[in-house]
Amino acid sequence: MREYKLVVLGSGGVGKSALTVQFVQGIFAEKYDPTIEDSYRKQVEIDSQQCMLEILDTAGTEQFTAMRDLYMKNGQGFLLVYSITSQATFTDLNDLRKQILRVKDVDEFPLVLVGNKCDLEDERSVGTEQGRNLANEWKCHFAETSAKTKSNVNEVSILRCFVHIHSNLVSLYTHMHSAQIGNSVLVLRAL
Repeated sequence: MREYKLVVLGSGGVGKSALTVQFVQGIFAEKYDPTIEDSYRKQVEIDSQQCMLEILDTAGTEQFTAMRDLYMKNGQGFLLVYSITSQATFTDLNDLRKQILRVKDVDEFPLVLVGNKCDLEDERSVGTEQGRNLANEWKCHFAETSAKTKSNVNEVSILRCFVHIHSNLVSLYTHMHSAQIGNSVLVLRAL
């Protein structure tokens, strides 16, 4: 069974853990408990093949930045998460992305930009268009989610990154082996 490593990054309090736990376990914890590091596993199906998705939920505080390099080096795909209620958390993502590019020494990598807490529309300070524009600039997927209401948690945010990782690995394999692969449709189903 193929395994993929997905790293969830963002400032403290943006809902990284809530988003991850909602995706993996289907529950929402109301109480905020800052994370140092948690790892989750979820089996998913892609193109009729069972795959294991390992999700690393990381600390959002500055005191754990030394650990980030290792996460970034080993990660195959990334969710960069901000809160739509905080412009500062949106701005912080530029530095995180630059750090990933530096650590991985690549020009691009599988990434989904996630604006979380879309259930708090009346507290919004980061517009949807701002998120879309940044995703276009970074050439990545974009989603607004709510871990609390489960909005876009399964279908959009995490699985898009998984598909992107899978597609990149298939492309790399194809290129390395000079094989021809026809157009295929990826079918996803969370188990």
